[in-house]
Amino acid sequence: MRIKRGYKARRRRNKVLKLAKGFRGGRSKLYRTAADAVDKALGYAYRDRRVRKREFRKLWITRINAASKMNDLSYSKLIHGLKLANIELDRKVLAELAVSDPAGFSQIASKAAAQL
Repeated sequence: MRIKRGYKARRRRNKVLKLAKGFRGGRSKLYRTAADAVDKALGYAYRDRRVRKREFRKLWITRINAASKMNDLSYSKLIHGLKLANIELDRKVLAELAVSDPAGFSQIASKAAAQL
């Protein structure tokens, strides 16, 4: 009598195919191709959750630098002045201020410049 692979194997394959939903062509239909695609996708997802943090920090620093240049300061001097003035705003908040409230950012920059 022939023994069919049962419930466990089917469940494992269906789990992979469910993760591959939305992929194009055989990558969403064929188990072996889908398994490779899902492995690669999960690897990229893991890596990029870490890369996202770096990219946002880079973006914030770029925005702060642009706004501080408008106030005749370099980014590094602004950050140093803020440390000396005991103004504890993180880069995310400073970047948001630079974009949404340039006048408020200018006040903060002038306080930082006064400490240098």
